[in-house]
Amino acid sequence: MFSFSQLPDFLEGQMLQLIKDETIEYLVIDSRKLFVSPRSLFFAIEGVRNDGHAHIATAYEQGVRLFIIERDIETERFPEGSFLKVSSSLKALQSLATVHRSQFGYSVLGITGSNGKTIIKEWLFQMLSSKLKCVKNPGSYNSQVGVPLSVWQMSHQHEFGIFEAGISLPGEMEALQKIIQPSIGLFTMLGSAHDEGFSSSNEKLLEKLKLFESCQTIIYCYDDPAIRKGIASIKKPFQESISWGESEGSDILLEFNNVKSISITGKFGQQSFVLPFVDTASQQNVMHCIMVLLHLGYTEQEIQERIDQLRAVPMRLELKQGINQCQIIDDTYNNDLGGLRISLDFLEGINMPKRTLILSDILQSGLTLDKLAQYVFDLIREKQIQKFIGIGFGFHSQQQLFKDLRIESSFYLTTEDFLKETDWNSFVHEAILVKGARVFQFERITKLLQKKAHGTTMEVDLSAMVYNLNYFRSLLQPDVKLMVMVKAFAYGSGSNEIASLLQYHRVDYLGVAYTDEGVDLRNNNIDLPIMVMNPSKDSWGIMLDRNLEPEIYSLSLLRSLVEYLNGKPCLIHLKIDTGMHRLGFELQELSEVVQILSSNHNVKVASVFSHLAGADDPVHDDFSSEQAKRYNEALNLIQDKLKINPIRHLLNSSGILRLPEYQLDMVRLGIGLYGIDPTGAFNNKLQSVATLKTVVSQVKKIKPGESIGYSRKGKATKSMTTATIAIGYADGYSRSFGNGAGQVSIRGKKATVVGNVCMDMTMVDVTDIPEVAEGDEVIIFGKDNSIHEVAAQAQTIPYEILTNTSERVKRIFIAEGI
Repeated sequence: MFSFSQLPDFLEGQMLQLIKDETIEYLVIDSRKLFVSPRSLFFAIEGVRNDGHAHIATAYEQGVRLFIIERDIETERFPEGSFLKVSSSLKALQSLATVHRSQFGYSVLGITGSNGKTIIKEWLFQMLSSKLKCVKNPGSYNSQVGVPLSVWQMSHQHEFGIFEAGISLPGEMEALQKIIQPSIGLFTMLGSAHDEGFSSSNEKLLEKLKLFESCQTIIYCYDDPAIRKGIASIKKPFQESISWGESEGSDILLEFNNVKSISITGKFGQQSFVLPFVDTASQQNVMHCIMVLLHLGYTEQEIQERIDQLRAVPMRLELKQGINQCQIIDDTYNNDLGGLRISLDFLEGINMPKRTLILSDILQSGLTLDKLAQYVFDLIREKQIQKFIGIGFGFHSQQQLFKDLRIESSFYLTTEDFLKETDWNSFVHEAILVKGARVFQFERITKLLQKKAHGTTMEVDLSAMVYNLNYFRSLLQPDVKLMVMVKAFAYGSGSNEIASLLQYHRVDYLGVAYTDEGVDLRNNNIDLPIMVMNPSKDSWGIMLDRNLEPEIYSLSLLRSLVEYLNGKPCLIHLKIDTGMHRLGFELQELSEVVQILSSNHNVKVASVFSHLAGADDPVHDDFSSEQAKRYNEALNLIQDKLKINPIRHLLNSSGILRLPEYQLDMVRLGIGLYGIDPTGAFNNKLQSVATLKTVVSQVKKIKPGESIGYSRKGKATKSMTTATIAIGYADGYSRSFGNGAGQVSIRGKKATVVGNVCMDMTMVDVTDIPEVAEGDEVIIFGKDNSIHEVAAQAQTIPYEILTNTSERVKRIFIAEGI
């Protein structure tokens, strides 16, 4: 550990103010995710989408006293703060992590590649932790910021490090290599991720391989000629390579005995393993893990025992609907200190009356039981957890410490004890984080806490949503506000959960279609300003009571509101029809609008806005320009007559992407948040958010000439195999997908719909997909079956596909490092 006074030597900085020298223990970059302690060091990083200097005051108010900054500030505003000014806060963070890393001599594995980095890292952590005290990236903290935060966790109690590194631009890997300094390197696979940042795939490959500069051993798959050539070009005489694959010339030759059983021969002799997966990606990931374990001296039996414990489980947090109006954060795959902090950050962002933590012992923390208990105690207090349940010998032996928290707490030696002794009805209207090491089998807990539903789920990737939010923010000019639309059940994704995320990430406004949607958000602790786009005259009372702001688009609506208010104050948003001809005031109506508002000063105009009819297509740009002129004419009239300066907004998602000249004071982000680009020109800049999944209910062999489904619309012209999947038009899978129009993805291959879509079931042709079985996952739309493809199959648009998904389909929210 280093003291703050030592930092100028390491970071080449200028000490602006040193009030109290402290030993640095925690590094933080986000004022929303602070671990407040006298030993917390806040880095004010100025980025494209956010500037940490804007949040120094917030961090100071919460108790942080040590700061790294890039520019001069008024230090007298922070009389207890210590400030070090550097040329780059990001480089300072990286340099400090580099100095910290140099203190430790144990082996470190560095992982890079395009695909599979996180799951290989997590699996290796699980497979190695029974023998070694391991440290790793929490979640997928593999970026220019995430890697130094991850490496900072290293301590003398650890025995092995596992760190992944991801890059998106040339020049980035050099900094990460200095921080990680791996002794063993592992290259996963080369894919298309981040291709746009490089002039060629080969440039990206060579940049990634810079991670292995100091490695003694490099592990990779020999089957990819590009990787093989790249490794050969950077390999030094003292470096050992461990290549594996089905191609002649690899150090370890792989042969499949059947779909799951493999034999390997070569550098480590002969071994055979049975893999728990049949998909290619998972098998490749397991093979990388096997190579690492062989290199570290594990026996064939030891490796197989660890393989048998692997499961194709999510690598990210999952937010699920629970019993008794609870929200369940399922993080039952593994348990480490870095991951615990990320999970608690996520829990903190959920607006529920009560927060509960169910936590297993942390088995590979490198800390003694009392120090570990104190660390968790501090986290619980910092994150304001109201209920704590500790499971395992460690927490059970330290439970007296937690009594001092004066919160509801209970302790159990085993998961079985907790399951036997718990009254499940005691969990009511609370957000519950369930986090445990694999050995504790906490999935048994989440199964009982989770609201029961059929096998069809909508998986919503909150990390991708935050990525899209930040991308759109990066397009905005300074001080432009952001309204996000969460109407129509947040485009089918779940309004309350999405609104909580947006509130956590400090958007300025929310927009809903109807009053009851706004009321529901207020009932779920959303306190952001909310505009109601289509209010009804009978809802004025509840709108005022819940502080909702109506869009006013007609004289009759305005007169009705004024009459109801009877002098009471209200904020409204005036909608101008400039050519969309859906809702809004015509220009000739505005003189009467102004007259009514001039006589009723209790009615305040929060914003004046309109909607561009053709912002998604350049062919309509002249019309958009005409609409903007009409809008300005209306705005000028309202401003001149009422002497006000309301918020001005014109742009939706398409407009933000294409028409920056019309950003004005605020923009309205809708479908773009969900990774859908209506313009078609920016799809590679956005990340897919929603994945609709179901399962195979039954597999049938159909003889030639037999029919399939209602009205016998499906016909077998030859012997075929069908899978009945658990989704139908009641779930939002339209009948228009029937009779060969629609396709779903099973085991990475497309299966075409056979016959009519039923209310709750659909039949698909899996004749050419081997070994399809009951319970197999089916992707309706997602990364393996894009929503654009699915919309085209139904001759509609992605909006309709998203919003059609029934509310009876359970939403599962996944997140990683948000």
